[in-house]
Amino acid sequence: MAATRIEVRICIDVDDVERGIAFYTTALPLTVGRRLGRDWVELLGAMAPIDLLATAAGSAPSPRSIARRDFARHWTPVHLDFVVENVDAAVQRALAAGAVLEHPLRVDPYGRLARLADPFGHGLCLIEMNELGYDALLDRG
Repeated sequence: MAATRIEVRICIDVDDVERGIAFYTTALPLTVGRRLGRDWVELLGAMAPIDLLATAAGSAPSPRSIARRDFARHWTPVHLDFVVENVDAAVQRALAAGAVLEHPLRVDPYGRLARLADPFGHGLCLIEMNELGYDALLDRG
C-alpha cells in the first residue's frame, strides 16, 4: 500500500496572539498568513504552518485534565527545532524579541545548537546545520 502524505500543522498556545506574532516574526523569518478569528493566527515561512492560538493562563487543555496552562517556563515532551543559516544572528534576533538563552551555544556533530525559551515558556532550539547535518549521526559501520 502506498504511503499517504499527511499535513502537519504546529500549534503553539500563547496568552497574547499579538505578542506571539511580534516574537515569532522578529525572532524567525516567519510572516503572518491568515487570521482565523481574534484568537488564532497562521504563521508561514516554515516547512509546516505554525498556528498561534490564544489561550488563557489557568485554563485546562482538556475537560478531564488536572493540569492548567502556565506561561512561565515549563517543560513538555514536545519542542520545536528551527534550522537557521546563522545561529549567532538568529540567537541575537530571538533574544531581542524576548527569548531567553538557557544554555551556552554548543557544537554537536551535526552543527551548532542554541537552546532557548520563548516568552510563553515554550522550549525551542535554533540549529545551524553543518555540511553533514543529521547524517553525521548515522552509524556508518
